[in-house]
Amino acid sequence: MAALDRSLISQLPLFQGMTAEEQSEILRSARSSRYAKESAIFEQETEAHSFFVLISGHIRVVRTTPDGQQVIARYISEGEIFGVAAALGRTTYPASALAAVDCVVLTWPNALWAEMARRFPAFGATTYRTVGTRLQETQTRVVEMSTEQVEQRIAHALLRLANQTGRKTESGIEIDFPISRQDIAEMTGTTLHTVSRVLSRWEDIGIIASGRQKVTVKDAHRLVVLAENPGKH
Repeated sequence: MAALDRSLISQLPLFQGMTAEEQSEILRSARSSRYAKESAIFEQETEAHSFFVLISGHIRVVRTTPDGQQVIARYISEGEIFGVAAALGRTTYPASALAAVDCVVLTWPNALWAEMARRFPAFGATTYRTVGTRLQETQTRVVEMSTEQVEQRIAHALLRLANQTGRKTESGIEIDFPISRQDIAEMTGTTLHTVSRVLSRWEDIGIIASGRQKVTVKDAHRLVVLAENPGKH
């Protein structure tokens, strides 16, 4: 198998602070894989055999609750590490990772995690920081689910996505990957009907524009107001 080119990772924040030689060394134990849209990189509660870095595309992280309901926990963007069950002290994956679009992913065997974190302290520290941030985000989402009105939750979800993956266009900030109203329902613990009703109303008053699996935030300020002050437009 041909060696992977260091340019794949040299500009990613995760690998900053490493020398060119260290970056090349870390790539020697990686393999590159392509995943078609909607295919699974791994599934919830299966054995954690590998950890991953997303090189291109977007990954949807989905948890299935004990009663069978699917909840979208987050989206992974290019350059992010994911599936690091070992950093959480787990032997299985806590959620499923699905390709939201066609993706290219670097994969390392899970058995190498401890050694890589030890040999490349900057890499280990950044990974643990990422895991900590995500746990904090999860706590925030739990609080939102239990204390906020539906409109607030939807507004917060769209703001998070726009902040994470937004692309500036003439009409506003476009969420730069396909996202359906069902996806937003699964992110916010509500129904497709409710999401459709809320987004249609926001479209009517000029806060967002939406098409087939596309959402553009036209008025971010008003969306922030909705997120923080329910009932105000």
